[in-house]
This record gives sequence, structure tokens and C-alpha cells, in this order.
Amino acid sequence: MPQSPDLGALFGAPDTKTFLGLAPCPDFSPQGASAALFGAPCATPYGSVGAYCQGAPAALRRASGQLAANIDRMNFDLGGPTFPSGTGAAVDCGDLDWSESDFAANRDAIRAATGKVLATGAVPVVLGGDDSIPIPMLEALEALGQPVTVLQIDAHIDWRQEHMGERMGLSSTMRRASEMAHVERIIQVGARGVGSGHPDDLADALDWGAQIIPARQFHAEGVAAALAGIPEGAAVVICLDADALDPSIVPGVIGRSPGGLSYYQVLDLVEGVAARGRIVAMDLVEYVPEMDVDGLGALTLSRLLTACLGVIARAEG
Repeated sequence: MPQSPDLGALFGAPDTKTFLGLAPCPDFSPQGASAALFGAPCATPYGSVGAYCQGAPAALRRASGQLAANIDRMNFDLGGPTFPSGTGAAVDCGDLDWSESDFAANRDAIRAATGKVLATGAVPVVLGGDDSIPIPMLEALEALGQPVTVLQIDAHIDWRQEHMGERMGLSSTMRRASEMAHVERIIQVGARGVGSGHPDDLADALDWGAQIIPARQFHAEGVAAALAGIPEGAAVVICLDADALDPSIVPGVIGRSPGGLSYYQVLDLVEGVAARGRIVAMDLVEYVPEMDVDGLGALTLSRLLTACLGVIARAEG
């Protein structure tokens, strides 16, 4: 069978190890950058599955390679170059070291890296890893000294108190966020199908005050239903789980479920957040390269992440 043509090679993509060929920033101290991306392959995995998303940061970097030669060209998702003149480009800080057994150390590393980026004024963008990654990232945002709104885009609500005796795992992310004093608002978009949440978990989320917009409602009412809950000028954290998108465009997830969001629905949410408030941090988690189909999920997510970095650059510029 002949080898598939390489689109990146066609356009002269360089051989780079960073996302989009962005400037590397291994000391996590970007200067003048709009955002600083870093990979966190593992935080607090469940013993039954382990660090099943550990290869995601590397896979997403590889998928972005075909765009690296054209980063200064028109990005029609944004109406101009990804990083227009007068804005700061993002940088790539590489991946954090991680342990298969010392989960507290993993969380400490994510918390510290997020804090370093925040201290420079850049927006931390964290590539997971499973959905336990956002917990220490969210904890680090206490350093902002202001209340934050969490916009979770996910097929699951993640309000379990614990699972398999673990309180810091991927099914408890929003429950842990609700316990942080600096988190004043949680808006959750995209829940659908049968997930890990119990009816009691949903009741607890609603009692706390979480605004939950299931995927079916979102498809009917549109982006405005989610954005209405974000006050003007709010500091917003975007927690994006790959399984929020429909498996027809992101098949590389552990639990495929039909009825997910489209590429442009997610991008419209991100752009809407930037227009109403300020994106202060973002994560992209739960992509499983081994579950992907012909790299389709990596292509979709790398393009979406590229657009999100462009949105952040425009807002920060």
C-alpha cells in the first residue's frame, strides 16, 4: 500500500517538537506571550485504567505539524492570521515530568507550572492527560486574587464525591472545583447519554448553583444559553473535555457518545467567552490517541486548539 501523502511536507512544515512550531519556553517564564501551553500527561489516574491519556500532548503536537509552515497565513476560523500583527504569539513550555505512583507530586507540578505562567501575565493552556488534570490547575488560580467562573464543556458533569476511594480523579473535577473559595460560578455544557454521574450528584450540583446545559438543550437553544450565565468582565476558566465533541469528529475518547457538539459550536463558545469576559486559563483533556481513527480526532483538536490560541491572543492584545 502506498504511503499517505504528508500535507505538512507539501507546505514545507519544519521538523519541530513544539505545538504549531511555537517558540519553546522550557523555563515556564514566557515574556510577552499571550499564552503558554504545556503538557500534563498524568495527574491522578484511577487504578483500573491508569494514565490512559498520557500520549495526548505528543499526539496533538504531531498533528499540528502540518500547520506549522502556514502559521502566518489566513486562518478562516478567525478571519485573519492566528496571531495577528500587534498580538503576542503563544509559546510551548513542553511536558511536565510525571510519576505513575506519586499522584500528589503530579498535582504539585501542574499547580506550580500554572502559577509560574500566571505570574508572567500569560494565559496557561494545559494539555492533558485525563480529566483529573484541571483540579490542580484550578487550585493555582487562587493566585489571581479574584473570583473565577468555570465553563466546563464535557459529556459528563464530574460531580462524584469519589471513585474507587480516590477524591481527586477525573469523575470529581467539578465537585472539587465547587469546594474552592475562588470559584464563584460553574457553567456546564454538553452532558449527554448515560455517564458516571448519579442522580444525587446532579442534585448536589444544582443545589450548589451549577448551571447545567445538556447537549440536547444546547443544540436547541444555541451558544447564547451558555453565555448568558457569564457576567460581563468575568474571569473565566475553560475546561474542555475532548468527549464533549461528537465522536464523528473526535473518535479518540474513552467513552464515545453520539449527540456531541460540533467544532464551530465549541469555537463559538470560546469566542463568546472572550467577548464577555477574560479567559484566564484553559485545559484540553481526555484525548486518547490509541482510540482515534486515522488521526481524525487529533486533527480536529489541534485545529481547535490553534483557533483557541488565536482567540486568546486577540483578547490579550
